Amino acid sequence: MATMTLDHNELNSNRSLRLQTLVRLRWLAVGGQSVAVIVTALWLQFPLPLVSCSLLIASLALLNVFLTIRFPPTHRLTAPAAFALLGLDLAQLTALLFITGGLTNPFAPLLCVPVIISSASQPKPHSIVLAVFAVIGVTALAFSPFPLPWYPGTVLLMPRVLTAGVWFAIVSMTAFAAFYTYRVSLEASELSEALTATELVLQREKHLSQLDGLAAAAAHELGTPLATITVVAKEMERELGDDPRFGEDVHLLRSQSERCRDILKRLTTLSSESEEHMRLLPLSSLIEEVMAPHREFGIQIKLVEKGDRGSEPVGNRNAGILYGLGNLLENAVDYAREAVTVTVEHTTERVKVTIEDDGDGFSPDILARIGEPYVTRRQKEDSAGGLGLGLFIAKTLLERSGARLRFENGPGARVSVEWPRALMDTKLAK
Repeated sequence: MATMTLDHNELNSNRSLRLQTLVRLRWLAVGGQSVAVIVTALWLQFPLPLVSCSLLIASLALLNVFLTIRFPPTHRLTAPAAFALLGLDLAQLTALLFITGGLTNPFAPLLCVPVIISSASQPKPHSIVLAVFAVIGVTALAFSPFPLPWYPGTVLLMPRVLTAGVWFAIVSMTAFAAFYTYRVSLEASELSEALTATELVLQREKHLSQLDGLAAAAAHELGTPLATITVVAKEMERELGDDPRFGEDVHLLRSQSERCRDILKRLTTLSSESEEHMRLLPLSSLIEEVMAPHREFGIQIKLVEKGDRGSEPVGNRNAGILYGLGNLLENAVDYAREAVTVTVEHTTERVKVTIEDDGDGFSPDILARIGEPYVTRRQKEDSAGGLGLGLFIAKTLLERSGARLRFENGPGARVSVEWPRALMDTKLAK
C-alpha cells in the first residue's frame, strides 16, 4: 500500500489553456478598446491618434480571425504558444496605452490581465518572464511623451511623485494578483488530481472485493459445457474402457473432468456459503485485516482492545475504511522506532481507533497542514515513507465513511479515527 506521489511540475503542465478561451477574451478586449476609443474621439471629442489606435486594435482582431480559421475550437495551446500569444496581448495593450497618456490613462492597470491569465494556466517560469515584461511595459508608460486625451487647450500634468505611486501600485497589484491566482489554481489542480486518485483507489479496492463473485459467475458459465464433456467421457469409457490403445486415455479424461466439476462446485458455492461472512466484518476482524500486512517489517504492532468482543459492532465490509486505516498504520510503521500501538474502543455511542507510534511525531509546521495533498515530510527525513497523496486519500476515504480524524503528538505521532456507532454497526444502521 505504497504512498502515491505526483510531481508539481506535472500539475503545472496539465493546466493547458484552450485556444478558444483566449480568443474569446481577446474579442472582449477588442470590443472594450474599440468602445473606449470611439467614446473618447467621437462623443467626448478629445484629440486622439485615431489612426494609430485603430491599427493596433485591428491587428489584434485580425490575429483573432486567423487563429479562429487556422485551429479548431478544441485546440489546446502548448506552453510556449500560450506565452507568445499572451506576450503579444501585453505588447499591444502597452503600445495602445503608450500613445494615449501612459500611466495617466485610467486603463493602465489592465496590463496585469495577461500576467494573471498566465499565472492561472501556465508554468511558473513563463509567468515570471511575462510579469517581468509587464513591469518593463509599465515603466515605459511612465515616460510616455503623449498626453492623456483631454479637452482642447488643457494638458493634464501628473506630478512625478504621483506617477511613481501609480507605477508602484500597478506593479504591486500585478505581483500580488499573479501570485494569488497561481496559488489558488495550483491548489485546485492538486485537489482535483488527488480526488481522482482517491476514486481510482476506491474503485480498485471494490474490484478486489468482488473477485469471489466473478469466480462464481465464471464457474456457473463453465458448468454446462463441462457437464457435456463429462457425459461424453462416460460414454467413451463404457465403449473404450477395455481397449488397450485408448482405455487409459479415456480413464484419464473421465477423472480430470470429475476433478474440474469438483473445483467448479467449490467456486460456485463460495459466494453463497461465505458471502455473508465476507460482507459482514466484526470490528476485531477489520482491525486484524488492517494489521496483518504490516507485521513483517521489524516493528512490533501492539493491539489494545478496550471493550468486550461480545458487544463489538459488526458492520459491512468497507473498502474505503480498510484502505484508510491501512495507510495510517503504514505511515506509523514507517516512522516508528520500535513499536506501534493500535487502540480500539467501542461504546454504545461511538467507535474509536487510535494509532500511535514511538517516533519523532509530526513537526509543528506539518501538523497544521496534515491531510492536505502533497504534504510529504515528517521529522524523519530519510524515511522511504511519506505523508503526501496517500494520507490525503486515506483521510478523504475515512471522512466519507463518517469518521472524524484528529492528528496530534504525544510523545510520537498519534492519529485518532472516530465514528458514530450507528455507522459501524449493521444492527443499528437498520
